Amino acid sequence: MELKTVDLAVEEHGEGTPLVLIHGFPLNRRIWYPIVPLLKNKARLIIPNLRGFGESPQEVAEYSMRLLAADVLRLLDRLNVDKAVIAGHSMGGYVALEFAHAYPHRLKGLALVASQADPDSPERRQARLITAREVRSRGIRYIADGMPPKLSTNTEIQKQLNELILTCSVPVVVAALKAMADRRDANLWLPEIQVPVVAIAGLQDQLIPAEKSHSLIKLVNKGWVVEIPEAGHMPMMESPQKTAEALYQLVCAANGC
Repeated sequence: MELKTVDLAVEEHGEGTPLVLIHGFPLNRRIWYPIVPLLKNKARLIIPNLRGFGESPQEVAEYSMRLLAADVLRLLDRLNVDKAVIAGHSMGGYVALEFAHAYPHRLKGLALVASQADPDSPERRQARLITAREVRSRGIRYIADGMPPKLSTNTEIQKQLNELILTCSVPVVVAALKAMADRRDANLWLPEIQVPVVAIAGLQDQLIPAEKSHSLIKLVNKGWVVEIPEAGHMPMMESPQKTAEALYQLVCAANGC
């Protein structure tokens, strides 16, 4: 089946090894801004908005992690990037895992930030579909008001996340929820990944416990876990210095240094 990809809105900073930073749900590329000053002199930062988020076009009604990964490939082609280190946060990690599976020849390194390889349990899947139904009937504010406290205990960061979520549209949020509910078990192809992998885990994460990072790293050929004690689900905003250091360590490993 042909995937109908779109041109993602993107911004770039710095030069060197391409490092693609993929945001999570239901946010946009602004979550990465705290680490940009820390990495822009060490890598070429490529920071897109996934389709439907920020200024990126929506196009199709149904999303899948595979489709979102194909959008990222199209972006690399557009920017003449042969291979990149791909870092994905939460849902962005699911996209990064699909990218690693579908386009291994374009991958230089993989970072999973507050993410996991496991598919949804039946209960979690049902919860996502219920959330999608509530968003359809009650609007974006339903998720914008309820989700930030689960993402971070920092009230200032919660306020920023609320503002980001309120920029989303109902159809995009519903499509993304369904895509996450239907995503595949990425544990099956972790052993195939030949590039360095880092899993960055906030020890205060209320959504994806650090154990998920340790379990997935056991399945890859070369990987390690970076735990950030003071971070929840938003390490790049809650602890930008440690997150940037972990990502740069991955860039170095991808370059053999």
